[in-house]
Amino acid sequence: MVIGVVMTEQGAGLWLRRHGFSPQRPAKRAYEQQPAAMRAWLDEEYPAIAARAKTENAMVVWADQTGLRSDTALPGRSWAPKGRTPVVRVTGKRLRVNVMSAVSAKSALWFTVFLGRFTAPVFTAFLDRLARHAGRKVHVIVDRHPVHRSKAVRQWLDANAKRLELHLMPGYSPELNPDELLNADLKRNVHASRVHTADQLAHDTRRFLHRRQRQPHLVRGYFRARHTAYTIM
Repeated sequence: MVIGVVMTEQGAGLWLRRHGFSPQRPAKRAYEQQPAAMRAWLDEEYPAIAARAKTENAMVVWADQTGLRSDTALPGRSWAPKGRTPVVRVTGKRLRVNVMSAVSAKSALWFTVFLGRFTAPVFTAFLDRLARHAGRKVHVIVDRHPVHRSKAVRQWLDANAKRLELHLMPGYSPELNPDELLNADLKRNVHASRVHTADQLAHDTRRFLHRRQRQPHLVRGYFRARHTAYTIM
């Protein structure tokens, strides 16, 4: 609709602020996301998991895997005189580490950092350690990564059904997983582009995650975001 009003960019910004708008970075959502599946998860599936866990005196945790790469990491922002762009020395090597982590609404955080590929043996070893450290049955909620649905993982789950159950979230809905906020936190605070070796990147990653383990209030904060608050029942 054309209304014949001409405004400067600054004037449009002032008008928008006056009417309750603010500049924001849009959140990304996949075209493939299925609203009906998400609604079923929020209204039926997750509440059922939480109720079962309470009856069994079990723990509910959310898990995910991510990677840090030196060639895609951003160096961050800094201050400099106008027209004089600051320069940050970064590595020209392609370095990468992978992380598997899990968090609970009670502020617990578990993780493993590894240099190789994410495979079924890596995943089941992490699940085994998670179950041992929890000391009681664990319900683990993850996305639909092929490894999570693999035959080897299903066989391990069948053999360890009394210790751990795995639940798959709706596809293409990472915003529902509080552990994704840990991933974002990790990538903001570990500067993968500034390290010299993969071992150093792994060291910095472990140091950050150990620090978060000692900051339970921040871990609990992952569960209070707009799209993850449903997890607190």
